Amino acid sequence: MITVVVPVYNEEDNIQSLIEEISKAGKNLPISEIVYVDDASTDNSFSVLKSLRAHTPELRILKHKKQSGQSAALWTGVKAAGNKLIVTLDGDGQNDPADIKTLFEEYEKYKKATPKIMVLGEREKRHDNVVRRISSRLANGIRGGLLKDGTKDTGCSLKMFRRKDYLNLPYFDHMHRFLPALMLRDGVELVHVPVSHRPRLHGKSKYGTLDRALVGISDIRGVLWLQKRARRADFDETYEELN
Repeated sequence: MITVVVPVYNEEDNIQSLIEEISKAGKNLPISEIVYVDDASTDNSFSVLKSLRAHTPELRILKHKKQSGQSAALWTGVKAAGNKLIVTLDGDGQNDPADIKTLFEEYEKYKKATPKIMVLGEREKRHDNVVRRISSRLANGIRGGLLKDGTKDTGCSLKMFRRKDYLNLPYFDHMHRFLPALMLRDGVELVHVPVSHRPRLHGKSKYGTLDRALVGISDIRGVLWLQKRARRADFDETYEELN
């Protein structure tokens, strides 16, 4: 079964339509939970979520007592999830829940070879302004060149992975931007699939381009440090009887 995790901060006008789309997608997929994590929104996001709970039984609502950031909200949602398989997507409506089916089909195909898989969406025809697209392309180029995770679009939140693989990762603030590299470090195979990207209909982005760039430089150094110190040992267990 699948749990869909959606972190939100001040997305009151996008919540209802997105939940309806996720529920619709879930009719043809084994989605049994939708976990929304409200990162201490200052608008009516929490009230909107509570109003939808009555006729959306699969909806679970978690609320941070203070704003803690996207990585913390994602970790809260995955930790609380009741299923082994997780899908994440942004709460702004720019990810299309219909693409979850594509991720799931790829996961089912590749899991026959190894269960340790992360399926990542790569946005086609992005509906962002020019500055955001250029900065994203530059950031992805730098991250990819240094971390060598083979991921062209780390900013796409539409991802599918096993809950236990995620919880095995070292947790730190902003870690959501480096999930492919961290998963790869732990021996998880990465599978990339093209997904759609939609215009934001309501509200505005909560993340500044300059802030992300400055923080990202420091974080990349930390991830490089983790990559260099990754070591996994294969082992065999002996079952011979003791004399």
